[in-house]
Amino acid sequence: MKNKPKAQSAPAEKRLKFFGLGKLKPYIKTYRVLFAVLIFGSVVASVLNTITPLFQQYAIDNFIANKTVDGLITFALLYASVILLCAVVDYFGSYACCRLEMFILRDMRRDAFNHLQTQSVSYFNQHSVGKLQARVMSDTSSVASIIAWDVHQSVWNIMYVIGSAVVMFILQPLLAVCVLAIVPIVALFSVYFNRTLTKENRKVREINSEITGAFNEGITGAATSKTLAVERKLDGDFHARTDSMKRKATRLGHHRALLFSIISFASSAALALVLWYGGVITQEGVIKIGVLSVFMTYAQGLMEPVLWFVSALSDLVTVRVNLERFSTLMESESDVKDAPEVIEKYGDCFNPKRENWEPIRGDVEFRDVTFKYPDGDEYVLEHFDLNVPQGTTVAIVGETGAGKSTIVNLVCRFFEPTSGSILIDGKDVRERSIGWLHGNIGYVLQSPHLFSGTVRYNLTYGKEDATDAEIDAAVKSVNAAAIIERLDKGYDSEVGEGGNTLSTGEKQLLSFARAILVNPAIFVLDEATSSIDTITEKLIQSAIEKLMENRTSFVIAHRLSTIRSADIILVVDGGKIVERGSHAELIKKRGTYYNLYMRQFQEEQVQNSGAV
Repeated sequence: MKNKPKAQSAPAEKRLKFFGLGKLKPYIKTYRVLFAVLIFGSVVASVLNTITPLFQQYAIDNFIANKTVDGLITFALLYASVILLCAVVDYFGSYACCRLEMFILRDMRRDAFNHLQTQSVSYFNQHSVGKLQARVMSDTSSVASIIAWDVHQSVWNIMYVIGSAVVMFILQPLLAVCVLAIVPIVALFSVYFNRTLTKENRKVREINSEITGAFNEGITGAATSKTLAVERKLDGDFHARTDSMKRKATRLGHHRALLFSIISFASSAALALVLWYGGVITQEGVIKIGVLSVFMTYAQGLMEPVLWFVSALSDLVTVRVNLERFSTLMESESDVKDAPEVIEKYGDCFNPKRENWEPIRGDVEFRDVTFKYPDGDEYVLEHFDLNVPQGTTVAIVGETGAGKSTIVNLVCRFFEPTSGSILIDGKDVRERSIGWLHGNIGYVLQSPHLFSGTVRYNLTYGKEDATDAEIDAAVKSVNAAAIIERLDKGYDSEVGEGGNTLSTGEKQLLSFARAILVNPAIFVLDEATSSIDTITEKLIQSAIEKLMENRTSFVIAHRLSTIRSADIILVVDGGKIVERGSHAELIKKRGTYYNLYMRQFQEEQVQNSGAV
């Protein structure tokens, strides 16, 4: 849905606060015409169903009691017409509900997905995939269903109860009171159980999210769990979660069943009262047998709306929890976002104004940058300065877990500096759009990711208008042509989910080609050759060096031998920059870099001698 929610007036917010439905106002407003049709159809259907028992009264008092068939054909045709009209109205009502549910569900999921695209990297570090999936898929489905079907049913039931009450009071007021005595009982018990049902349902939804997350991790991490032989542990953890949900859901079901039982008993008592009192006054001649049959029909018919209202209240409790979770997702704000004036000029990630994007040279400067991660307590960088002229190669090295990705994350604006600024071509990156920056960066990750689809689809993911010649040139530049030749359908071959039909090395080579195809001004290689064997690495190393010519490059190095020609080498230890300089300068210092390099050099020598 394109239109974002607008601020509501205080009275409207107050009216909707109890049910928590104020957040749905934009979705309802978008389809107000369909809502109007649905409500009108519900009113017509309820009126038709309300007057139907009157046909029964007329038939008993005129045809059966008088033992005549005069006018029966006309009566039968009129009655059949009403029944047919009821069927037609019910059909269109159900069709409208289905359309409304699907439209709102589509819009909510689009909004949720789009909103997630605007979140920073830290958001996904702090929220599990399973829980996000539950909010986007399960919660939106529940909310959309309630909006469409429950609105239709509530209008129908309210109008039916009102219509039936009016007819009964016209026919016999005292008997009407007997039938309607159940209403205040239902209201009292519903209010009493509402808080408990809300609390219990919230617990069920939360444990359901945990189960979804565990299920997701169990599938995505299947290879790891098998190699570690931890199936029994995972099975035990999953059983514990499902058992917990069983207990919580059973407790919720207990309270629901108790409420339904009380209401069912009250309804039966009301029906018994109608039978007793109605039979007495019928014998006394106060009402005819046909009127009593109408009251019996209404007494039985009212049981369904009453029980539905109890069920709807329970559903509303559920949807309040779903809506709370969906609203929490939609109200989360990214800690990295463009200012309104930047969006006005450059557009956002969904509607970029590329015509206003300035060309980028690739000068990068860290100016008095202090930074700590949003969920961290210690500063990773303090008053850090670094000037990287266009065409410079910066290598970042260190032990595993030393914090090598920090500088790269800041350059890519995955995080904002706590203080200080990062400039590109002399301009603070916050004065340009995130889309402008990311559109000029070629990023190759340590763990390559391909999207489900063809090889061509993945290669052109960042440049949809790439020509076949450009694709061929990018593939050949990283010596990946052999991969394409091996595949049965070449560029049109499917790579499978996550690229699982290809080896890790092949996926990495295609990731290189994808990044090159965009022709970025800044290259970021995050241990990008660590997933490639030594032979393949040597094949593409010279190609990478040519591609990085005249481009600013940041290389997080796994093998130090590959970055000896870097202009600047930053050595990270404990999340801090402890050394900086060229390869020769750092070797001369005989510090941390020297120790790392010599240790790795010796390990490579041992491996090479073992291979011989």
